Amino acid sequence: MKSILLFTSILVLGLSSMQAQNSFYVGAHAGLPISKGASDYTSFALAADLGYLFEISEDFKLGPTLGYSHTFGKDIDFGVFFAESRDIQFMPIAAAGRYNISDKFSLGADVGFAIGINEENDGGFYYSPRAAYSLSNMIDAVFSFRGISGDSGNWNIISLGVEFSFD
Repeated sequence: MKSILLFTSILVLGLSSMQAQNSFYVGAHAGLPISKGASDYTSFALAADLGYLFEISEDFKLGPTLGYSHTFGKDIDFGVFFAESRDIQFMPIAAAGRYNISDKFSLGADVGFAIGINEENDGGFYYSPRAAYSLSNMIDAVFSFRGISGDSGNWNIISLGVEFSFD
């Protein structure tokens, strides 16, 4: 009976400490399109991310992430008339990796697939290297590059945002 109680206590303590080291995060980002196709026909982008990171080691975390990216079309002047470009939306599904360089600074990347949401948008391979600076225990300022490579070309955005993490 004592061994069962001891085993249960160690298991509960181990699981509770393991749970405290993992983190859930939510991010909001604003960005500018920089690839030729993106910058010619769109003006700016908004993105949101949701993810869960498992602590692999003291300085490295890995986990799944899901996002939404909306790039707004802009008016194009053809000299004789104006045309409005359509908005472009993606839903990235990826694996996220984060490495803490110091207590305040981390580097990371998301790699996966971005599903195209609007018509005639097939999506493609999604990659997003990033750098983050910790403003507090729960808030990071994030600078990232968001790239999507598909059959119809590349879609690249640079973004600045904020992420809230909940341990």
